[in-house]
Amino acid sequence: MRPFAELELCGPAGEPVDLRRTLRSHGVASLPPASLDEATCEMTVTLPAVGGPRTIRVSRRPAVSGEPPPRAAAGCASGRPAVALLSLADTGPPPDAAEAAALTATARRMLCLDDDLSAFYAQAATDLDLAWAGTGAGRMMRSPTVFEDVVKTICTTNCAWSATERMVGALVEHLGEPAPGAPPGGPSGHAFPTTERMAKAEEGFYRDVARAGYRGPRLRALAVAVAAAALDLEALLVTPPAELPDDEAERRLLELPGVGPYAAAHVMMLVGRHSRLVLDSWTRPKYARLVGKPPGKLVADHTIGRRFRAYGAHAGLAFWLFVTRDWVDEPSGERPPA
Repeated sequence: MRPFAELELCGPAGEPVDLRRTLRSHGVASLPPASLDEATCEMTVTLPAVGGPRTIRVSRRPAVSGEPPPRAAAGCASGRPAVALLSLADTGPPPDAAEAAALTATARRMLCLDDDLSAFYAQAATDLDLAWAGTGAGRMMRSPTVFEDVVKTICTTNCAWSATERMVGALVEHLGEPAPGAPPGGPSGHAFPTTERMAKAEEGFYRDVARAGYRGPRLRALAVAVAAAALDLEALLVTPPAELPDDEAERRLLELPGVGPYAAAHVMMLVGRHSRLVLDSWTRPKYARLVGKPPGKLVADHTIGRRFRAYGAHAGLAFWLFVTRDWVDEPSGERPPA
């Protein structure tokens, strides 16, 4: 798997990017067609303009012999940034220039490398609970399309994680186009299905194969609307907040079939709109435990909101990092005792 491109792990304002924390920033990032391990990600993506699906691997470049490895914590403006390598993980031919450019752009989008988090880091630096994030945490890994993130988020609602994996896995395995050399059976090596494929799938598929329950008709209706260009989900990512305020973005999401306050907040986080707190049956108890509440006792939502109000447009990101810090092991000596 010879690399075809390199990406500097550096934000637009020179802020560092922690690849491990980006890859493991939220659970949906690990769903098919993605496959994660400690510090790498394989993802099958569709490139309709230049070719069919390809499976790419994103990994951090190893240290060069005799050279100290770069540290994301050192920052990009003041030191040599860490670098992510992009390589192909399927059996297809090496990418030509157009395909390599498209794959590189997709990887940049997934890693949120064009999102400016410098204002958030400046605020977090004054917060004893969140100053650690300035070493490069906070980029919420996103899918190649907003549609994919919305579908996956809907599949997380009101169910166990195993059911989410089953539903998304079935969509990818049975409706997603395979990359070269995709193994038979299972979702591995298949891209996420296009809106057209999901729109054409019969309701029986969603009921009997994906076993999506009440979500089935909603997922199909969503795909039909996007495929017919009656709904533009990508605008949530590409339209700046000055033109599309968060209140309007949230309103549009809440109008979608199967999307409630939790799902809307989650999708907003994935498109770089961090003002809403993802409050659900996992984050509420986790926050209560971290602030020392007895088992079974929760903290009121308005109290949680007040804790992170100073972060303004990044309040939801601050809350998410507060409750997920322990998802990634930190090097010895970098984290103070709890």
